[in-house]
Order: sequence, then C-alpha cells, then structure tokens
Amino acid sequence: MSERDALLERAARHARDYLARVNERPVGATDSAEALQARLAVPLPEAGDDPAAVLDALAAAAAGGTVATQGPRFFGFVVGSSLPVATAADWLVSAWDQNTGLYVLSPLNAVTEQIAAAWILELTRLPADWTAGFVTGGSMANFTALAAARRHVLEAAGWDVEQDGLTGAPPITFVVNDEAHYSIATSLRMLGLGMNGAVRIGTDAQGRMRMDELQSVLKKIRGPCVVCAQAGNVNTGAFDALEPIAALAREHRAWLHVDGAFGLWAAASPELAPLLAGIEQADSVATDAHKWLNVPYDCGIVLCAHARAHRGAMTLAAAYLQESPRERDPREYVPEESRRARAVPVYAALRSLGRAGLRELVERCCRHARRFAAGLSAAGHKVLNDVVLNQVLVSFGEPDTTRRVIAAIQRDGTCWCSGTEWQGHTAMRISVSSWATTDEDVERSLDAMLTAARSAGASGG
Repeated sequence: MSERDALLERAARHARDYLARVNERPVGATDSAEALQARLAVPLPEAGDDPAAVLDALAAAAAGGTVATQGPRFFGFVVGSSLPVATAADWLVSAWDQNTGLYVLSPLNAVTEQIAAAWILELTRLPADWTAGFVTGGSMANFTALAAARRHVLEAAGWDVEQDGLTGAPPITFVVNDEAHYSIATSLRMLGLGMNGAVRIGTDAQGRMRMDELQSVLKKIRGPCVVCAQAGNVNTGAFDALEPIAALAREHRAWLHVDGAFGLWAAASPELAPLLAGIEQADSVATDAHKWLNVPYDCGIVLCAHARAHRGAMTLAAAYLQESPRERDPREYVPEESRRARAVPVYAALRSLGRAGLRELVERCCRHARRFAAGLSAAGHKVLNDVVLNQVLVSFGEPDTTRRVIAAIQRDGTCWCSGTEWQGHTAMRISVSSWATTDEDVERSLDAMLTAARSAGASGG
C-alpha cells in the first residue's frame, strides 16, 4: 500500500470511529481551549512529523474538542448534520482537488453545479431562468445578492457602480426587517453602504415585517431602493408576507431580496410551501445548504432573477483566463476565483433524497419542533413563538432562571441548546435541523430539558 493510500485509509478509520460515537457522546465540547493547546501546540517541526501521527493527533483532539453537530441532539443553532452521502461526496471533492472557477479547470464540477442549481430552482418553485452561485454560506449569499441589487438599482438611475464606484453615486435606500439577520448588516458594510442609511421596519410579535409600516416608508422614498425580507426568522421561524411585499416592491420599483437561509427549504413540503407564497416575484434569494439540506460546510447559494446584474456585479476579465465561449463558468456568479466544488455534495444530497426524502426531512424536523413546544408547554414553561417551522423559543421564568436552565442543559450533555433575547424576554432557542434526529432523541432531550429546569428552580405551571 502506498503512503497516500495508507493515510487515506487511516483518515477514513478515524472518521468512522468519530461518527460511530457521535450519537452517544456529550453534545458539547468537553475539552477546554487550554487542554486543546496542550494537545496540539507543539513546536513547529523543522523536518516535519510523521503524517500518520499528525492525523492521529487531530483525531484524538476531536474527541473532546468538537461539538457534536453531526449527532442527532444538537439544537443550539440552525445547523444540520451532514447526510452520509453528502459527507462521502465531499471526500471525493477533496480527493479531486478541483478549482471550480472555470469550466476548463473542471468540466465535471461546472456541469454538476448547473444541474444542482436547476434542481434547487425546481424544488423551490423559482423560475428556471434564474442564475445561481455557490458561495461559502448564507452571509456570502446575501452579500452577492445585494451586490447584484446595488448594480441593478444604480444602473437604473444612470450610474455604473462597477466602473465609477460609490463616490457621487445616487444614494440607495435599504429597507430591512427590524429582525433581519446580522449578515444583512455585514453585507451592507462590505458593500460600502453601511447600516446607518438603512430604514428598519418594525415587526409583529413573531418577527414579521409590518406591512402598514413598509407601505408608509416606501411611499416616501425617492430614488434607488432595495427591500430585504426574510423567509424564516432565526428565533421564531416566522416568514415575512412575501406576496404583498413583492407587490409593494414592484409598485415602487424596488429590488426585493429574500434571506431564506433555512426557510427556503420549506418549499419542499406542500404543507409548508404556502409560507413562501410570492417568493417567485423576488429579485434575489439567499439560502444555505449546510442548514436544512444537511450537506457539509461550506455551502451557501445565491439565486437571482437578473442575470445581467448578477454577472455584472461579480465578473472581471483577465488576459490569462481561458473562459469558455459556450459553457458556464461558475466564477461569473460568485466573488471567489479559487473555490471548491460545493455543488457536488448538494447534488449527492438531492439525488439521494429525491423530492420525497427532502420533504420528509423538512416535515419531520418541524414535527419534532412541535413536540418540543408541546412538552415544554405542558410542563408549565412559556413557549414564546407560534411554532410554524423548526424553531422553538421557551422561557423558564426570570432571565437568570432561564440562563441557569440553559447552562444546566449544556453541562448535562444529552442535548445542546443556546440562549437568545427575544422582544424583552431571555429565552432558550431550540432549532431542529438534523436528518439524524429521531422521535427517541426528542423524548430523551425533552426529559433532559425538564430535569435541568427543575434543578435550576424553574417553576412549571
């Protein structure tokens, strides 16, 4: 056996051992930063250590230094596990080591990206002629979409932002949901637009944009405008009313962007798809495949109704680039040049799940969320949101009591949940996003939550 083959076999064995234990180990990391430093912070070798020993050291550190997001009972953030087929496909991506920027560099990966994008548009009921780009995550998907929006609305006002920059450009008004994910603010900062000029629209008790306020604001705006709505609030799972928002955006010639990082995948379920009514009238959508589609990091997806604006905001020419005159070059739709084949695990996940499998995955996670809400509510704890998707917010009384419950759950290790602040309440957030979570995992986690609540002095009704 060659050294390369031996190392790959060794890595595969470590990976199998890790995944074999992930369901039953404590969900939170058990090693401190100091312990990990002690394990890994050796002096940089002069001649280099044995490659097998390096792999062994990393695998040993992973036992206590990782969080079991690959397991079935991590509910702290909207983080899905990785489907086995997606993990295996990602291994192939690393073995192939292709730069998926130009078609000529990797025809297989360029074509796979086209196919995966077409499937996503079909599944989410978006027009087939929309363009798509595969980026690092939801934040970069939002950034790319808003870069296309910036180009489009300024071009309509007679300004070429790619050539002339922002100095002297007509101001753009960004209208955002007051509960917008922070990646929207990050995107505006990276685009040189800042958040101070954004108009924040108030929300209702579930975090949905108030339509009366949006209508009033849009009536007063003159000049380029971009409206940012969301499909799936990160705390409550609520959806903005996309159909009337789209109608208002069209009326006022505004670009409508929808942040659907996890909520877009609700389109796979006939039961949940009405939450997305009107999304096909948007100008751009961002989503994240390593959330509910359960593929490995990193994989965000930007979808855009305006090919010219999308490509124009991203593409630059260079004399040495051998661009294909006929085939699609993936680099034209993303900020990166050197990039891994993110669409391959997406292709593997979608093809192996099929429509029925993806629908069942989404609906099962939502059913689990409803069970958590029912069990906690029956024990007298206050569920703060309407559980319309896979998110549950629960308060255990006073803020300090809720924090103690969260800390106790994290120490126990049966499951892992995180805290949040929601409209004046300190709450625990339960996000159910993993293909691996079973009914038994939910009941086991619910018992652990209720035990932690009792130990922390949270009084049920």
